[in-house]
This record gives sequence, C-alpha cells and structure tokens, in this order.
Amino acid sequence: MNRTRRDLLRDALSFGAATSLPSFVTSCSIARAARGERVLRGPTIDLIIEDTEIVVNGRKTTATTVNGGIPGPEIRLREGTDVLLRVTNRLKESSSIHWHGLIVPYKMDGVPGVSFDGIPPGETFEYRFRVRQSGTYWYHSHSGFQEQTGVFGPIVIEPEIPDPIEVDAEFTVMLSDWTFTSPYRILANLKKYGGYYNYQRRTLANLSEEADRVGLQEAIADRLRWGRMRMDSTDLADITGRNFTYLMNGLAPDDNWTGVFKKGKKIRIRVTNAAAATTFDFRIPGLRFQVVQADGQPITPVEVDELRVAIAESYDLIAVPTEEAYTLFAEASDRSGHARGTLAVLDGLSAPIPKRRPRATLTMMDMGMDMDMDMGMDMDMDMDMDMDMDMDMGPMDMKPTCEASLPSARHDRNKHGAGNTMVSKLARSRVHEPGVGLGKDPWTVLTYADLRRALPAPSPRDPDREIELHLTGNMERYMWSIDGVPYREGMPPIQMAKGERVRFVLINDTMMAHPMHLHGMWFELDVGACGANPLKHTVQIKPGERLSWLVDAEEVGSWAFHCHILYHMHMGMFRVVEVTP
Repeated sequence: MNRTRRDLLRDALSFGAATSLPSFVTSCSIARAARGERVLRGPTIDLIIEDTEIVVNGRKTTATTVNGGIPGPEIRLREGTDVLLRVTNRLKESSSIHWHGLIVPYKMDGVPGVSFDGIPPGETFEYRFRVRQSGTYWYHSHSGFQEQTGVFGPIVIEPEIPDPIEVDAEFTVMLSDWTFTSPYRILANLKKYGGYYNYQRRTLANLSEEADRVGLQEAIADRLRWGRMRMDSTDLADITGRNFTYLMNGLAPDDNWTGVFKKGKKIRIRVTNAAAATTFDFRIPGLRFQVVQADGQPITPVEVDELRVAIAESYDLIAVPTEEAYTLFAEASDRSGHARGTLAVLDGLSAPIPKRRPRATLTMMDMGMDMDMDMGMDMDMDMDMDMDMDMDMGPMDMKPTCEASLPSARHDRNKHGAGNTMVSKLARSRVHEPGVGLGKDPWTVLTYADLRRALPAPSPRDPDREIELHLTGNMERYMWSIDGVPYREGMPPIQMAKGERVRFVLINDTMMAHPMHLHGMWFELDVGACGANPLKHTVQIKPGERLSWLVDAEEVGSWAFHCHILYHMHMGMFRVVEVTP
C-alpha cells in the first residue's frame, strides 16, 4: 500500500524501455470540456483521482488528474466551518491528498506512512476537519510521483470576517512543470549522472564569452576551482526546460491563459508554485504590485516589481492595471524556459513577452567559502569537501536583532558520511538577498527580509531549546539528506513536546536551494523583526545559507518535514517531526 524510498529507487533503477507510465501533461482549451467544474465550494466536496486522456500543444496523452483536469478544481472554503472532502481513488495504485499549509488534525494531513495508510485503489477516504484559517493554499498528492503527473490544485479560504482588501476581480494563478518523460525515468537518469538534464553547462565554446566579462585568467581560474570540487556552477536545477514545459493554470505559453479585468480597477492575483522541481521568478512587465499575503498569511504590503516563488510557496498580489494588456511572466530560475499568461481587458489580447535573461552561475560565496583564501592554492578537495580549516577568524556574526544566540556554523566532518560532499564553511544569513540570478535588474525584487506579518505577535517568548539541522547532498550519486543521512522508514523522529517553543537552525551545505516545508504547524521565519517576523509554512534556503525559524509545538501528532523538490524528497531529504502530548 505504501511506497517506500527503497521501492522508488528500485523502480527507477530497473526502469526499462517497455515500462509505460502516465505522462505528466496539462489541459489546454480543446480539453476544457472534459475537465468538469473548475470551482468547488464547501462544506462537502467530492474529488476523483484518475487517469485522463487530455491534450497539450496538440498532443494527446494521459495524465493523472483530479476531477479530469490539471490543475484540479479550485476548492473554495470558509474559515470557521466544518468540511468534508471525499477523495475517491480510481487509479491502480495507492493515492492521497495533502492539504498544503492547512492546520488540520494529523490523521487528516494525507501523508502515507506518516499520518495514514493512503487511499487504496477503488476506495474513498473522507477528510474531515474544521477550517481554522483563511488565505491562499493548495493541495497535492503525497504518493509516489503523482504530484508530478498532475495531482494538484488550488485552495482559497475566505475569511470569517469580511476581507479588509476589497478588489474588483481576482485571479488564481498556479505555476507548474510537466514532462512527457516518466518521472521514474527522470530519476533513473539523475541517478546515473546528476547533471543529466543540465544543458547550460560551461564549455570551451562559451569560455570566450565569459572571458569578455571577467577576463581570461579569472574565467579559467574559476573553472579550475569548480573542477577541483567536481561541481558545476550552472547546476541551478536538476531538470530544465530541455525536458520540462512550464505551465500557467495548466496551459503552455503558446496557449496563453488569460484573465479579463476592468481598466483602472483593483485586482488580486493569487500565485502558487505547484511545480515538482522548478523555482519561478514572477513579474508583470509594466505593472508594479503589492505583496499582501505570503503562504496565506497577511503581511504589511510591500510594493515590488518581481518576486521569486519557491516550490510550494504562495503569494497574494494587489495591482491596479491601467493598460489594455499585460504579460504574466514566470521565468524558471535557471532561465531555461518560462510560463506565461495574460491579463487583458478582452479575451484574445496579448502583450509582449520579455526576452529571456542570461542564466546565472553560482559563486564561491554561494558555496559558503571564504573568498579571502586563495582558492587556486593546492587544497585537499576530496569528496567530503570539508572546508573547516584553521582560519584566524570566528564565525560570521549575522544575528538579526532579537534573534537568540545561534550555534556556530562549524561542525564535525564525521557527522556527514557518504550522503554529503560539501560542508559550508561560512554559512551566513541570506534573507536580505532575492536569490541567485536576481537583484541586478533595474527594478525591485522581493526578499524574505521585506516580509512583516500584518498583526505582530503580542510578546514573543524566547525558545526553550534549539535544533540544528544541515541540508546535505551528493550530486554525483544523486543522494539528498539531512545531516548526511537519507531518510528511511523507522528512523527516530525529531521530537517536540506540546507547548514547547523550539528554534530550528537550518544550514544549507549544498550548492542548490532547497524549499523546506513543515507540515501541520506555522513557523516564524526569523528576519530580525521580532514579533513581526512573518509566518510561513515553506521557505527556500539558499546555497551556503544559515537561517532559523521558531515553532510553537501546538499540534500533537506526526508531521512530515521535507524538501519540496519532489526528487530530493524521494531521495532522502525528509524527516518526521513528532509532537507528543
């Protein structure tokens, strides 16, 4: 009934040409008639998970759908009500639905092997809970690779009291990625070679272009540094636009999803990244907007031109369009492609599509290294990549105001075995940075440091204790882990007692950003704003970054904690957090 990590790995490694799994596709306009009702309202809702033949870019294929479409129907609930969501599984394998960001009893959380057994083929599971919040959220399968093959959809929860933000129209925008290649085939290819889908690597052909920017000597020296580390500075995403097509509300860029507005009227755009492996940079050229919610929670409005939407994050935007048409542009963070839609006064209009920006490259600072050192020296760059050398300096003091004393970023190499190939020497706070590849354009980009919760906590108390966790990985073997140990069933959970306040300190020792998601509880992301620190359920941790969040353990039960890059989660970057009475 439950597929373990070992099962997934075995299936991936034994994947043969004769294996045929449903391809991950989306619904376009010619398939819309078979998709059923697109908005479902509570308190009782029926969802059906099944294989459905649909069309994308003129190509027929089979997808795993919820009520016949990708994304699944928008679920509209109201805060303070009791709801019943009946999910029927018509697949030939076990399935599930997780209500991402919703505070629910742990047995209703929908994670097979953690909070329930899953939904067997042909059976219906009834999710019952009281809606305790409002805002923008989403749902998705937590079984196998069904999230990649299409089982996801938006949730909008209307507040119990009238929403203080009045708008003339609102639009729900779900960003996602899909591939006609089976996710098991993708995983098998990544296990063979971690850079299998990276078609933007630095080669001799583009050396001259790089030399024009930084000089030939520095260009060669930088390549030698990365070569000694057996790493690639362009490895920003495991799977790129070479294999993915990026979708907006289930439509490819040429299909051009369109939302119709009235000129000069206030609109709300609810943006969610439902991708399996893609971070998006979202902007509306020519239209500034205010960010008013992050992960469903109200924040003090921040006016920006662009924001990075990590996998599983949601942001609510407010804007007043004054032109006839605007392009909604969601560029993959590695610049290998984009999703696109249109806001217009009439259906059928469009606006110019921005030119793709050059792909970024990681730097030694992104890897948490001390740039005062001569990286060209003969250094022992063996596979554990331990940078803990005797340097005449203490750990960097990156404490925001109000933050409790953090333990040093230094740690013993013996804590990290074959599951890790890098130790970040100078892990530092990066909440004030928009992310790799952003910040050099002539416009404003949102950072985590900009976020302030709209209603500050009355008097935040100090944490009772701290838990330090390192995000680790071995790209050559495509292993992902926490503290160098990939998750396995039966391993001891991270334990908290009900009523305890715990500071989690997370250090990213890898060269990739990881969107970490904690089920069942909000956490206060520490951006140095004391009681105004924002509440979130997912946060992207940049390469070489050290950040912390605080959790009040109020929800008793077993909860998943994992990277939301689907392939990283399945390959071991996963833990169970248990709150005991």
